[in-house]
Amino acid sequence: MSTLLQIVPKVPGGIDGVGDHALTIAKKLRENFGCETLFATFKTSSGENAAGFEVLSLDRLLAQLSRKYDHVLLHYVNYGFQKRGVPFRLLSILHELRRQHRGRLVTIFHELYASGPPWSSAFWLQPLQIHFAKSVGRLSDACIVSSDNFRRELKRMVPNARVELHSVPSGIGEPPLSPNQIADRDPHQWAIFGGTALVERSLRAFRQLLPRIPDSIAPRKLFVLGGDDNPVTRSLLVDLAVESDYRPRIAAADASEILKICSFGWFNYFHRPDVETSVILKSSAFASACAHGVIPVFPHRGSAVSLNGDRLPGPFFVEPDRSEIPSVQDRAKIGADIYGWYQRHASSESLTQGIAATLGLSAGR
Repeated sequence: MSTLLQIVPKVPGGIDGVGDHALTIAKKLRENFGCETLFATFKTSSGENAAGFEVLSLDRLLAQLSRKYDHVLLHYVNYGFQKRGVPFRLLSILHELRRQHRGRLVTIFHELYASGPPWSSAFWLQPLQIHFAKSVGRLSDACIVSSDNFRRELKRMVPNARVELHSVPSGIGEPPLSPNQIADRDPHQWAIFGGTALVERSLRAFRQLLPRIPDSIAPRKLFVLGGDDNPVTRSLLVDLAVESDYRPRIAAADASEILKICSFGWFNYFHRPDVETSVILKSSAFASACAHGVIPVFPHRGSAVSLNGDRLPGPFFVEPDRSEIPSVQDRAKIGADIYGWYQRHASSESLTQGIAATLGLSAGR
């Protein structure tokens, strides 16, 4: 039996994008390839586990090489490993792992580097962040990114890198849905879903643009799911002109059941509206919406999202002076088309098959 070491920013668990991604991979590799997973992170305590998977201390990893693992999968989130996005300790550990360990190192780049205005640390540290991303890319036997623009940028930075494209899958399940299960939904049921910051940011934009949503599909019930219990989010719901149901720290199975009855999902994912919309493919919350046939709606116009030349319907948006959003008549077909696109291009099955092939794993081993 093979064993994979997954290096993550923090212990997976809860509605957590990178953690959901890592756990999905661990479960699918165990189920389909007989490959066990050990997690390693700087942020852990003695005896901790993640959904039954053992968690090791990344600080003590090099002293624990008696713990056998065949390959390493790194989830690279530069700000997750160091608060300024320059993870010196991580890079030194990776160099030593490559020196001591003969297995393959595959890196999933959830981020490459940050940008920001001149008064932000991201502006001044961007050259150093790029240096770190280049170093990790050069150390890796293969790199995985979630969108074409990430692939282009990483190939520009590390021309000899082997770069594969796999968007992030749903972190709360991928239910089998018939066209009728999507068509029969109430068009007035909406969801805001994700981590703490995404939920709060999305709710702020939703409050501002709610009057601009057409009456035929206007929200009458809003489910606000995921993240930690946030007093700011609760305050934003107090005088909202829509019935709301706030469920922080919701279990994945419960979140899935709710998304199966929602027609639209509201996402304010981008800090800047000029970012290519395809970057949303690194969001497990967005993937969860698509996996449940929920139509994502943004607070600004975006660029096309496609994988392998197959375009995802949309992007749909509502702005103060214009909007492009499905009518009540078109909603069912578009929801079904989004669900079908997810099954073709973004499912966890596709991701784990790709990772297994890169690691040289065979089914049933």
